[in-house]
Amino acid sequence: MTILNPYLSFRDNAREAMEFYQQALGGDLQVMTFGDMPGMVEDEAENALVMHSMLTTPDGLVLMGSDTPAHMEYQAPQGVSVSLSGSGSDESSLRGVWDKLADGATITMPFGPAPWGDQFGMLVDRFGVSWMFSAGDSQA
Repeated sequence: MTILNPYLSFRDNAREAMEFYQQALGGDLQVMTFGDMPGMVEDEAENALVMHSMLTTPDGLVLMGSDTPAHMEYQAPQGVSVSLSGSGSDESSLRGVWDKLADGATITMPFGPAPWGDQFGMLVDRFGVSWMFSAGDSQA
């Protein structure tokens, strides 16, 4: 069985982003810095940056992320657009996550009634990550 997990790249704010996601989604956050693995960065000032982080939520989502050090090219996503998607029948739980991620976000579509009868919404969080949420009976 193959498991696909989202891996997010940041320039200098991976720790802030991953702690924000932990606050919104709950779970256990593991963080390894470049300083934990000597020789991984050319500039020692980058030792505090995140080399790898992994958030494992109570619902089983594994979200990973890291900073891109200055000696490596960082390119914001282009072309293909990817969104993280949250869905299920527990509307109050999904709305709680939505409300937390909406802090500082650009709301693309408010979380509310959708034409197919569920609750649906889309946002781009303060770190530039796109999210979609769908709650209702068709998600059970």
